[in-house]
Amino acid sequence: MLQRIAFFLLAVWTVSMGGRLTAGEVPARPNIIVILADDLGYGDVQCYNPKRSKIPTPYIDALAQRGMRFTDGHSSSGVCSPSRYTLLTGRYHWRTRLQQGIVGYLERPLIAEDRLTLASMLKQRGYHTACMGKWHLGWNWPVSAEERPFLAPKRGTFPEATERHRAIWRKVFSQAIAGGPTTRGFDTYFGTDVPNWPPFCFIENDRTVGIPSVFLPRELFRNHLASQPGPALPDWDLAAILPTLAQRASDYVRRQAKTGEPFFLYLPLTSPHTPVAVAAPWRGKSGLGLPIADFIMQTDAVVGQVLRAVQEAGIEKETIIFFTSDNGFAPYVDVRKLEAQGHFPSGPWRGYKGDAWEGGHRVPFVVSWPGIIESGSVSHALVHQADLMATIAEIVGFELPPDAAEDSFSFWPILQGEKEEVRTHAVSQSSRGMMALRVGSWKLILGRGGGGYWSRMSAEPKSDEPAQLYDLSDDPGEQINLYARHPERVEMMIELVQEIVERGRSTPGPRQPNDVPVRWRRFYQK
Repeated sequence: MLQRIAFFLLAVWTVSMGGRLTAGEVPARPNIIVILADDLGYGDVQCYNPKRSKIPTPYIDALAQRGMRFTDGHSSSGVCSPSRYTLLTGRYHWRTRLQQGIVGYLERPLIAEDRLTLASMLKQRGYHTACMGKWHLGWNWPVSAEERPFLAPKRGTFPEATERHRAIWRKVFSQAIAGGPTTRGFDTYFGTDVPNWPPFCFIENDRTVGIPSVFLPRELFRNHLASQPGPALPDWDLAAILPTLAQRASDYVRRQAKTGEPFFLYLPLTSPHTPVAVAAPWRGKSGLGLPIADFIMQTDAVVGQVLRAVQEAGIEKETIIFFTSDNGFAPYVDVRKLEAQGHFPSGPWRGYKGDAWEGGHRVPFVVSWPGIIESGSVSHALVHQADLMATIAEIVGFELPPDAAEDSFSFWPILQGEKEEVRTHAVSQSSRGMMALRVGSWKLILGRGGGGYWSRMSAEPKSDEPAQLYDLSDDPGEQINLYARHPERVEMMIELVQEIVERGRSTPGPRQPNDVPVRWRRFYQK
């Protein structure tokens, strides 16, 4: 049924769009929607993995069918915060203090206040800008050192809230929270910051929606739900988060379409990341008997809901939509049970979330703009989420300054069918900070293993080599380490990594400073 609905919508879009527009007819300031799924693997989307995916994703498939699907698209990291930084700034995250891992609970902002972002760039071009969903890039929380323990009990402990707790929570959560999305270029924000962490409530702009007064109950920390204990609203419903975000986003699209002014919607979904809290209509829909499979279907349906809002508002021709994921599938969420039923979340690639192997950072990457981008087109060009910044800048006619988007290459010519590739190399990192460099089909990983927190969940052939070199054109599964056979190629690629690090940029332009010394060789002990 879902597939019939999705293909019906695709047929409607195709008929209504007609042929592609000429260069002179391309809107100068299109509406821009960026949908970022959380932990959705390359192989979780059926159009990317038709033989080894058992979970229907009709709406994402339909989006790909009416636009361009990239098969070699990458996130900056195998985990979320660093990838979000890079997508929003066009700059590799490892140029900041975040050399490994993610932005921690109650941690300060990662994006510098004076750093140009997608949102602040588009505001300069007259856009209304909105972020709805998971931020996870830090805030300046109004919490003192003495108050922190009252907001962050140890994991695995479930204390009862006392009057002292509630007094501190009232003090903290009645204040504005500085340093969030509305200070980084967004006119408006609505979301949960990190849905499996406290505070367990929505945040609108810079204030919590309500004052938490209880600890989230113990039972909501089982079965891949919440992970960090902390303050919550009474009766906080984890399963209501995603539907609320979907409705808010759809309402925003309809409301802004009526203004006639261009808008930018950044929709970083909370799914299918934990909490795997499936809304009632989707429970059991996958037929696999696993909530994560149902949650992937629900995630796909959210994409469909936003697409319907665009269609109903009559702004398809004026709206470009980007869809991607922050990293690969989280293997700790029943991956073995999925694979036993024939569903492989990484598709043909090795590894999962957190890894420097392809499954950690090669992600779904779809761009749709009816009438502009050829329907059903597929590109095998190397692209990176850092490239959204330069691509969108070229589309809207914004000249990027030298100290912005230092690692962003515009793939607008590819979207127009004019070029086969725009970047020759790309860097992605594992969750622990292990560097991986792509040059053409060659890939160098500067260390042993996957470099991720969960790499043990991928088979790791024993190797005494200090690094890994693969030719993905012959070995997409990264099984044959060619490090010892091609020492000259290894040396050239290491020199390229060093140059990319030391120049402070990988694009043409003046040298720029990194925020901190970059520890790019720490896993490579030759």
